[in-house]
Amino acid sequence: MNNSFLKVLDGSPQSPPPVWLMRQAGRYLPEYRALREKAGDFLNLIFTPEHAVEVTLQPVRRFGFDAAILFSDILVIPHALGQSVRFAAGEGPRLEPLAGGEAVKHMAGEVDQNVLAPIYETVRLVKAKLDAGTALLGFCGAPWTVASYMIAGQGTPDQAPARLFAYREPAAFAALIDILVEASAAYLIRQLQAGADAVQIFDTWAGVLPPEEFIRWCIEPTRRIVAKVRAQIPGAKVIGFPRGAGTLLALYVEEIPVDAVGLDWTVDRGFVRDRVQTRVAVQGNLDPLVLVAGGAALDRGVDAVLDAFAGRPFIFNLGHGIVPETPIAHVETMLKRIRGT
Repeated sequence: MNNSFLKVLDGSPQSPPPVWLMRQAGRYLPEYRALREKAGDFLNLIFTPEHAVEVTLQPVRRFGFDAAILFSDILVIPHALGQSVRFAAGEGPRLEPLAGGEAVKHMAGEVDQNVLAPIYETVRLVKAKLDAGTALLGFCGAPWTVASYMIAGQGTPDQAPARLFAYREPAAFAALIDILVEASAAYLIRQLQAGADAVQIFDTWAGVLPPEEFIRWCIEPTRRIVAKVRAQIPGAKVIGFPRGAGTLLALYVEEIPVDAVGLDWTVDRGFVRDRVQTRVAVQGNLDPLVLVAGGAALDRGVDAVLDAFAGRPFIFNLGHGIVPETPIAHVETMLKRIRGT
């Protein structure tokens, strides 16, 4: 196997470490902006395989990343469950909010795979275009994070609508989570069957939950998804990313048999090295704004991440997605420093 990314997921440290970036296909790239304008609607960009393949490959072609990540969005699952989803320019996603438990009862119980079929076609086409040294990563949103958007109808600073729903109507919220567990597992299984080498589960809003709720709504649903995926595809490679989990990362990797865990930029690296990296590979965790700043701050940031996690299984990444104002030259500088070139 001549693929450093997959070697790390198998537990083998690599030097230099493999590197890819969350949201590496996006608005900081002029070629993306040109295709985005041509496609018009964001969902059209995702669900047109010709466009989605090109966007997925753009950053790999430009930077030589060690992994390509499928160009899609975590909200394709609500879309395939029949919830209205649209992306307003400059405002982010907008959904028809779920107004209480009665709305959950009337939801579709499973995703419409015909809606998601173009995404699986994108996976197949991308896989055929990648060389053996570049891994293909699929993904989904974790149930808690996806549910938070479904309930509020948009992103909110602290996900209060979803948290209140879970406290006030726990049975209805659990029913929604159950639907999302089944839908997410089926979605990941089909991505892997189409050619994805590994998948990542994004729990972007895990950090707003207190410990008891973190266990109930973050750990348990993700554990069930991983079990369902591996029941169909033994040995499937899975990365978890519970952003903002802090010291609960140790519990996360104890309870969920992920192959790697993503780290946000606020986590204590010493804690991770001592309590998490001894158990699984880690991925992260450069502050995306350090990549925007560049210069000496970027050099220090890259070196700090490398120094913290060297010698053990590690994938270099950001602590969250790359932001649109990131200069391309700073990405190139970062890669040279990581790779020693």
